[in-house]
Amino acid sequence: MKQYDLIVIGGGAGGLTAAAGGANFGAKVALINKGSLGGDCLWTGCVPTKSLIQSAKIIQTAKKASIFDLEVNGLPNFKVAKDRLNQSISTIQKHDDDQRFIDMGIDVYHGSASFKNANEVNIEGQTSIRGKRIVIATGSRPMIPPIEGIKETGFLTNETAIQLDKQPKSLLVVGGGPIGLEFAQSFTRFGTKVTIVEMGISILGKEDSDLVPYVIKSLEKEGVQFITGAKVLKTEKTDFGKQVTIEHNNQKKILQFDEVLLASGRVPNSDKLELENAAINSNKGYVTVNQKLQTNVPHIYAIGDVNGYYPFTHKAGYEGKLVVSNAVFGLKRNVNYSNLPWVTYTDPELFHLGLTEEEARKTGKEIKVYKTTLDDVDRFVSDHETKGLIKIITDKKGVILGAHAVGPGAGDFMQEVVFAKQYGHKIGSISNVIHPYPTHVGGVQRTADLYWREKLASSSITNILKKYVKWFR
Repeated sequence: MKQYDLIVIGGGAGGLTAAAGGANFGAKVALINKGSLGGDCLWTGCVPTKSLIQSAKIIQTAKKASIFDLEVNGLPNFKVAKDRLNQSISTIQKHDDDQRFIDMGIDVYHGSASFKNANEVNIEGQTSIRGKRIVIATGSRPMIPPIEGIKETGFLTNETAIQLDKQPKSLLVVGGGPIGLEFAQSFTRFGTKVTIVEMGISILGKEDSDLVPYVIKSLEKEGVQFITGAKVLKTEKTDFGKQVTIEHNNQKKILQFDEVLLASGRVPNSDKLELENAAINSNKGYVTVNQKLQTNVPHIYAIGDVNGYYPFTHKAGYEGKLVVSNAVFGLKRNVNYSNLPWVTYTDPELFHLGLTEEEARKTGKEIKVYKTTLDDVDRFVSDHETKGLIKIITDKKGVILGAHAVGPGAGDFMQEVVFAKQYGHKIGSISNVIHPYPTHVGGVQRTADLYWREKLASSSITNILKKYVKWFR
């Protein structure tokens, strides 16, 4: 039986980072993955969906040419969008090719992994290997909610929607989270009539309530319909497509769609690991870990979606780096998600960092909230893209607690705030940075300028300075 310093189960963002990091520091590493390396993000998640979003944005931009008396006619070819996203996958996949990791000295195994005991891992149909340290990084998959008839009727998920050669004429999206909204807007721009059903009273329940209305209005303007506070009860096939029964305001309604896209959550890929053989604790399939990403079995770690903390590729990569420190070097570094940003890639984009205003107020501490609407930022005005908001939340001393934005490219122009928060720079520091004019990030500077205006207006020294200036003149 082969012996390894580190066994990594799962070839997604977190697993590849951990395997490469361990090998680079001299550990003998085995990497086990059921299919091709790259994980959900490469094959069915981040990469293909962002390609689809960009294709849909090109269509939407072309339609805007009517303001210059240019006409755009005909229906877009959805298969071209599919070809483009497959090209994106093919290009990026080269970075995750088996040979790259083999060249690092990593033994790559393809097959389903399961625990034989706390140190031995079975690889289905092949062999068993033994590891001193083991990292579980098996990711997650779309959750299929218990809707009557859904399996018989058929449905789409993020994994199958990107494989369509032709967009449906009508689409029901079950779930008003980031995945559902991104697909809803993309399909709408290709000409599909889209309806979103969300059980909550509003979409994007984890986002700051000041920003969500901008996304709703934008999608509604493009034709997306929202039904919130509703539940899908039943689906069934008919001669006209798929008949869907929902419950809304205590009444049952029957709707008709060509396709149903399920985007109501994800479940961890841990069901085939046989965790019980290694006595590893889990909760609803999520592998339980401490702040060092260790399971209850100290030499076994879990990173990425499978541990239940934030289902983001960049979070998995961060954990992959940290687990190398702990598993390979024996350090005791704690994970810290307080500076973890995320973006919902609708148009406009929705950026999130740290506490929302609602969360900050619940702490009971004194906070300050600084806001700038995009119609006060010259670059957005010149672009005629003025629907949006930048919002930064601080404590009374100017320490950044949270930052949120909605607008074109918000995921990019807010990155300066991520740096400032992570390295302890107060909001006033951003104001003191020289930004080129005119840029979208000028909106961040304008928001930070509000801190100094308030500071000077409330300072007891201000009146003295005014008298001095008057005397000096």
